[in-house]
Amino acid sequence: MQSHGFQTGANPMQEKCSTPLVILRRRQVEARTGLSCSSLYRYIAEQKFPAPIDLGGGHSVGWVESEVQNWLESRVAARDAKRG
Repeated sequence: MQSHGFQTGANPMQEKCSTPLVILRRRQVEARTGLSCSSLYRYIAEQKFPAPIDLGGGHSVGWVESEVQNWLESRVAARDAKRG
């Protein structure tokens, strides 16, 4: 059997993380954040939103769910800080 560079057995990422890595696609990110596609990419260009990761295949990208969640939580914290 030919090997394609994939290891069998334990995944090193699973050993580092206690929770599985969840990847969100663009429409899921838009639904969670309420941002439009153009706003989402504008924020990414301005480094105000987490950049997507390349999933291969040329145009396939996704966002790490925890990074999107952290961004949302930071928006809530910024709002609450203004309220005093």
